[in-house]
Amino acid sequence: MLQYLIAITSLLFISIFSTSAQLLEGIYCGKENCYDVLEITREATKSEISKNYRKLAKQYHPDLHRTPEAKEKAEERFKIIANAYEILKDEETRTDYDYMLDNPDEYYAHYYRYYRRRVAPKVDVRIVLIVTISIISAIQYYSGWQRYDTAIKYFMTVPKYRNKALEIAKEDGLLLHDKRARKSKKESKEETEGIIKRVIEDKMDIKGAYAKPTIMDILWIQLIMLPYTITKYIYWYLSWFWRHTVLKQEYNDEEKLYIIRKFMKMSEHQFNSQEDDKKQEFLDQELWIREKFNEWYKQEEENTKRQMAESNKYKQYRRYIKNHGVGRMTFDDS
Repeated sequence: MLQYLIAITSLLFISIFSTSAQLLEGIYCGKENCYDVLEITREATKSEISKNYRKLAKQYHPDLHRTPEAKEKAEERFKIIANAYEILKDEETRTDYDYMLDNPDEYYAHYYRYYRRRVAPKVDVRIVLIVTISIISAIQYYSGWQRYDTAIKYFMTVPKYRNKALEIAKEDGLLLHDKRARKSKKESKEETEGIIKRVIEDKMDIKGAYAKPTIMDILWIQLIMLPYTITKYIYWYLSWFWRHTVLKQEYNDEEKLYIIRKFMKMSEHQFNSQEDDKKQEFLDQELWIREKFNEWYKQEEENTKRQMAESNKYKQYRRYIKNHGVGRMTFDDS
C-alpha cells in the first residue's frame, strides 16, 4: 500500500513539474497557459480565438466594475487576456508558442525567439530594401549633378576655357544683345555668364568623377542591368583570354590603356580624367609592358622626391619635424 501511494505521488509530481516546465517566466503568458487564459484548446481557429477574447474582454473590462478592488483585479486580468490574444492571433508568434509547449527544454531558444519577435520591426524587409536602394539612387544622382555643376563653374573661371567659350558664342551669334531691350549691367552680365555656361556644357567633354551624370550611374539601374553586366564581363574575359593568351594577338590602343590603368591602380573615373595628350604619352612610352612601366614608375618617384626636396614648403616641413617632430619627447607635469 505504501509503495502504491509513493508511485501515485511521484506521477503527480512529475506531471505537475512537466506542465510548469513548459511555461517560462517573463515571456508569452508567463506561468499561465495562453490557451487556458482565453479558455480555448490548441486546436482553436482564429475566429474562436477572437470570439473568446471579446467575451472575456467584456467580462473583465475595468469600466464594468464599481469598487476600486474589483477594478484593479479586473484590470490585471484584462491585461493578461489582451496579451494572450496578441500572442495567439498572430500565426508566427502562435507557432513559436506551440513550439515552446512541445519543446520545454530549449530554454534559451524560446527566450531568443520571443524577444526577436518583440524587438524586430514589423516592416517587410523587401520594403526596407526598396526604400534604401531608392534613397541611395536619389543621393547618387543628386551628388553627380552637384559635382558636374561644380566642374562647369570651375571651367568658367579658367581663362583658357572661358575665352574659348566666348569665341564660340560670338561665332554662333549668341552674344548679339537686342539693343531695344533695356537691360542693366547686372542683367547683361548674368545673361553672358549663362551663355558661357551653356557653351561649356555643350562643348566640354568632362570625364571622370565630374562627368555629366546619366541614369545608368544610379544604383537601381545598375542592379537591373547586373545580369547583363556579368554576362558582358564573362564574354569580355573569355574573348581577352582567347585573343591574347591563346592566339597571341597584339593589343589595340584601348586594351593597352586598360592594362596601363591596372598597373597604375587607378579607377576608371580617375584614369578617364587624364588629358588625351597624357594618355598618348603613356602609349608612346609603351607602359603596357610591365618592365617599361616599372622603369617609368621609378623615374616618376625620383622626380617627385626631387621636386619635394627643392620645394620651400617641404624644406620648412622637414625643418619643423627635425626641431619639433615625433623624434622629440617631452614631459609636462603641469
